Amino acid sequence: MKALLVALATGRGRVERCDLKDRMVWIKRYRRPGPRLGLRAQAFVARIGGIPVLSPSPLLDVEGMIEREVRQIAIFSAAGFKTPDVIYRGPKVLVLSHLGLPISKHMGPLRDSDADAHDQLLVRCAAELGRLHRAGLCHGRPHPRDFILEDGEFGFLDFEEVPASVMPLATAQARDLWLLFLQVASRALQPQTPAAAFAAWKRAAPVEATRALCEIMPLFIRFLPLARLLLRIRQGNDIIRFVAATDYLAGATQSHS
Repeated sequence: MKALLVALATGRGRVERCDLKDRMVWIKRYRRPGPRLGLRAQAFVARIGGIPVLSPSPLLDVEGMIEREVRQIAIFSAAGFKTPDVIYRGPKVLVLSHLGLPISKHMGPLRDSDADAHDQLLVRCAAELGRLHRAGLCHGRPHPRDFILEDGEFGFLDFEEVPASVMPLATAQARDLWLLFLQVASRALQPQTPAAAFAAWKRAAPVEATRALCEIMPLFIRFLPLARLLLRIRQGNDIIRFVAATDYLAGATQSHS
């Protein structure tokens, strides 16, 4: 415990690993948010334009952010999904148990050595997200770095957003899938992987989420011409991911609608 107390007192990182005598834990610090003008503008546009899928999760203070994450961990755990244990909760910090290696860390060494195994991890992410959706949940910001795979068992991290509190659950789940595909479509090494990942999600996910995906895609498709124009000017990673994900899902939802 001495090592943990020292880390809590002296550490400065947003997320920090701490090795105790018998186990590893993670310290997650929450800082007072700034004015968050971008999120406030996003919320205004979503409300005025009647576009719920663009709505950000409610803006909270530090105490509220910690409470939201602890509550989501409890909900996911109660539904049977592997999540970190909350070892300690302070006014501005959580100490969480170590679950295992993130999917993104598994993918790194495989990129140049085993393209099939690399892409199967992306497919597994989509399948597990679909299973999560089938249970009536959504993640909020699914990404390979927030998914854990340890001894074949899948787990979830980082529950900082609750989009279902500001939009219908099916819409939040469809948004989840689109956000995951920002990674799937841009990181896949094999051309068949996005289709395999989409099929894996669709097999597990509720039909309402698939319908919602078909409903929200026209909004993102509208921005494709502008995104492609911007790519000619500057090769930004965010734009590349947007184009890859939206392009694939535009065709996938048309053929599955």
